[in-house]
Amino acid sequence: MQAISTVESPAFRRLVSMIPGATRQMGRKTFSKYLEREYAKMESELKKTFEGLNYISTTADIWSAHNRSFMGITSHWINPTTLQRQKAALACKRIKGRHTYDLIAGEIDHIHSLYGVSTKVTSTVTDNGSNFVKAFAMYQPESFSDDDDEDHDDDDDVTFTDVAEVLNTAAEEGIVLPPHQRCASHTLNLISCSDVEKWLVSNPGTKALYRSSVAKCTALWNKANRSTLAAEVVSDVVNKKLLVPCTTRWNSFYEAVARIVEIPMTDLSAIADRLQLKSISDRELNFLKEYCVTMKPLTVALDILQGEENCYFGTLLPTLETLMSKILEVKDSLTVATGLPEAIVQAIKRRFASVLESNDAMLAAVTLPKFKLRWVRDQRKKEMIKGILIAECHKFFPDPEQQPAGNPVFPTTPPDSGSSKDKEQDFFSFEDSDENFVTVETEVMSYLKTTETGMDILKQFPTVKEICLKLNAATPSSAPVERLFSLGSLVLSPKRNRLSDQKFEKLLLMRYNQWFED
Repeated sequence: MQAISTVESPAFRRLVSMIPGATRQMGRKTFSKYLEREYAKMESELKKTFEGLNYISTTADIWSAHNRSFMGITSHWINPTTLQRQKAALACKRIKGRHTYDLIAGEIDHIHSLYGVSTKVTSTVTDNGSNFVKAFAMYQPESFSDDDDEDHDDDDDVTFTDVAEVLNTAAEEGIVLPPHQRCASHTLNLISCSDVEKWLVSNPGTKALYRSSVAKCTALWNKANRSTLAAEVVSDVVNKKLLVPCTTRWNSFYEAVARIVEIPMTDLSAIADRLQLKSISDRELNFLKEYCVTMKPLTVALDILQGEENCYFGTLLPTLETLMSKILEVKDSLTVATGLPEAIVQAIKRRFASVLESNDAMLAAVTLPKFKLRWVRDQRKKEMIKGILIAECHKFFPDPEQQPAGNPVFPTTPPDSGSSKDKEQDFFSFEDSDENFVTVETEVMSYLKTTETGMDILKQFPTVKEICLKLNAATPSSAPVERLFSLGSLVLSPKRNRLSDQKFEKLLLMRYNQWFED
């Protein structure tokens, strides 16, 4: 985190000399070479770790600071042995030029190839930026459907091809991106800001109240934030500091309004009088309270989905289902914004339509022991998800030769003794598929009946564990790469803006990956 030249500081050298046993100190050049060797070791260890994994997920975003842009990528996976969530930063690479979709696709594919995980990445999580969305839309691997095959069989059809498009595709051949997953936190933030505001402004019953109350709150925030005297007035009256909304923190507007709502009406009037501002009326304060009551479940969901250690892709669907039910529960207690809960639920269903109906999202949730089928209220839907899980387990059912050592769960073919009777039994093996079906169904039913919620229970159900490792490798949001950039702003400080791109990336990755702590 400090400048490398710190090792040559006389004060630093005197400090190190006080350590018992310290005989020799490195200079700046020697220390730089040491960091280069350590970075090479870290990169080698990461590649070796990825070789032993089957499923990895990544997050990607672009960060700009000091007139430079960087492509950040972090990787996430579940340790097959310990079943613990693990992470590592793969790159914070300098990119030049416009942030076009083809440039983004090329950088992501190059970084995945550099670590040898191109075929292991189950999904890449990004925000809803149009350049990222287009990059994954243009460079997804294409698969032929049945309709395509039928078209090829028809000899009378004539297809015209754009030569320029063919040439461009040939030039771009080799870039294949994994499935794309949009950041759930970013999508929820769009709902809490854009969709909610549109409904409040368009609804005649809340339009005037929303505008007037937010205008008075904004005036109070600006006054208290820009003037030390105003801040002292607020502190004298309520012994608290007002929170000011920040565009980079998604829950900041709710938290700022909630702080104002906590202040009694008499104190708000006293603050407004001393600051010579318009006081918030009782009706406006009541509207702000209803706004906070309605939006609180949304902010809790945002905090949950931005987690890392215990947050998996399977957390997304139960969170959304619980969020919609909790928002609808507050409907009866509202008197002003009575239609706001339904508007939020409709926005969630519209923006998360693909997730709510996704089999992968359902499987990811049901294979997490802390959820299983507890989040599903409809019995018919429970049976449907249970059938999807059994069908998916059949796809993962290994052949006897592929069965992992130490997990003798599935029936194996008896060894060939050489007798004609054994060969005849092997020839007429009609019951194998039924035995496999019973085995898979039994494993699923036993898993769903267990009451333990820890990840360690998956070790007793190898097929369910394999599905969980694949589908829950991803995080529901791109918050991890945002944290990488937050750490980057501490390394690439204004006083160190002459730091080279390569040196900055190496220092940041070693710091994020906590290389020296091990």
